[in-house]
Amino acid sequence: MAIQTVATQPFDDQKPGTSGLRKRVSRFQQPHYLENFVQSILDVGEGLRGGTLVLGGDGRYYNQTAIQTILRMAAAHGVGRVLVGRDGLLSTPAVSAVIREHGAAGGIVLSASHNPGGPDGDFGIKFNTANGGPAPEAVTDAIYQRSREIAEYRIADTADIDLTREGTTELEGMPVEVIDPVADYAALMERLFDMDAIAAMIADGFRLRFDAMHAITGPYARRLLEERLGAPAGSVVNAEPLPDFGGGHPDPNLVHARELVALMNGPDAPDLGAASDGDGDRNMILGPRFFVTPSDSLAFLAANATCAPGYAGGIRGIARSMPTSAAADRVAEALGVPCYETPTGWKFFGNLLDAGRVTLCGEESFGTGSGHVREKDGLWAVLFWLNILAVRGRGVGDLVRDHWQRFGRNVYSRYDYEGVDAEAAGRMVEGLRQRLAELPGQSFNGLTVSAADDFAYTDPVDGSRTEHQGLRVFFEGGERLVFRLSGTGTEGATLRVYLEAFEGNPERQARPTAELLAPLTAAAEALAGIRSHTGRAEPDVIT
Repeated sequence: MAIQTVATQPFDDQKPGTSGLRKRVSRFQQPHYLENFVQSILDVGEGLRGGTLVLGGDGRYYNQTAIQTILRMAAAHGVGRVLVGRDGLLSTPAVSAVIREHGAAGGIVLSASHNPGGPDGDFGIKFNTANGGPAPEAVTDAIYQRSREIAEYRIADTADIDLTREGTTELEGMPVEVIDPVADYAALMERLFDMDAIAAMIADGFRLRFDAMHAITGPYARRLLEERLGAPAGSVVNAEPLPDFGGGHPDPNLVHARELVALMNGPDAPDLGAASDGDGDRNMILGPRFFVTPSDSLAFLAANATCAPGYAGGIRGIARSMPTSAAADRVAEALGVPCYETPTGWKFFGNLLDAGRVTLCGEESFGTGSGHVREKDGLWAVLFWLNILAVRGRGVGDLVRDHWQRFGRNVYSRYDYEGVDAEAAGRMVEGLRQRLAELPGQSFNGLTVSAADDFAYTDPVDGSRTEHQGLRVFFEGGERLVFRLSGTGTEGATLRVYLEAFEGNPERQARPTAELLAPLTAAAEALAGIRSHTGRAEPDVIT
């Protein structure tokens, strides 16, 4: 066997963030950089030697090169078999589905999610374990520790494998099976949702528009929405995955999906608008002239879950990330099921799902999912919405307003200050952290603080402790502010400020979000001095 052992030295910046290792493409192209991290995964990942590894990515720039390198390293490591998506493509939720369907030991996902692509853009890599979900912190910490002491890596000296055709070939004795990237995922969706009811609704004139943002979900959406459900050709737009996402920013929000937003706010809006991100794990839901916040979407799906066959027996519980609004908590209370508040990062939902404590999970960053996989799942959320719409027979906006009347409205917004000076943002957050104990009783713009803390989480399944997950400030009127530095960017820092207020008066619930949150927005500035620390008068993105 033509195995090379290559001497190397550690890099000092390979600590995984909330969703793997993300850096500029140019960083990954540095000699040995990718190989060091992959070898660390192979050394730490349980069951990979002699087991099955799933491999795929979102098609962004450097995806093809990285996959060939990983295949040669897997062969050198003694991996028993690799399942790789045709053309190297697999959405993040599809990786999870394939791991679970085929009993794989784990999977390697190549993506920087919603970050821009192209030669000057971002790249990322993360390891998913045998349950299909992102590696928990104990595993990512072990990968990082291995990367800090690595002295060599092993790689097979072979030619590239043809990934354009399905079938099995051998790489130095290791079977590499190129699979249809959509098949296992599509079969799972068939088991969860009433596809015939959705198809009948579409045949009866229901119109939809899905923007794949030139990212990975395009082939999945075409197969399911157009081919299976009968949506007219062209209902899925920007469906071809491109290495640079067509020059766009594959983040499904009101800023970066502007064409879809304009269509849905126009005179001839379809009945449903939706978008997904770079690797297919996020979603945005729109009705005609109506934006559904991710927090409301999670709560709405939970309240209506029994409309879908896969959830006809009800849900066991809900989990939401701490910055996500408490809308889901109100639904959980009404249903008599628990609602868990976790740190940001899908990996924190894994134990709860595996233990059978929850069925639905969600993050305010446009991520929603359930126990069907161990990742958030953009297209799954769209299909869930379609299933509910087919059963309820009413429009998106009407159904959400009905939901507010029943449960009250958690008025919610997130302000993103992107690419700010990391030191300045860090000083702002640390300064606020030092003041937390003295904030109760103080007033800012007429709002009086009732409590403040630095969120920490003790996992109810394994007892692990995670601290410093975001600063929370609660007010006597029920309002809440959260300040957090995001771990998903690759340059500078992203400061995120989350604003939430409860509105129980039906006559006020339909008022614009910015109007209802105006007092809290002013309080956030008075409390933290965002403008003076960041130099930004306005956030870059408001959702």
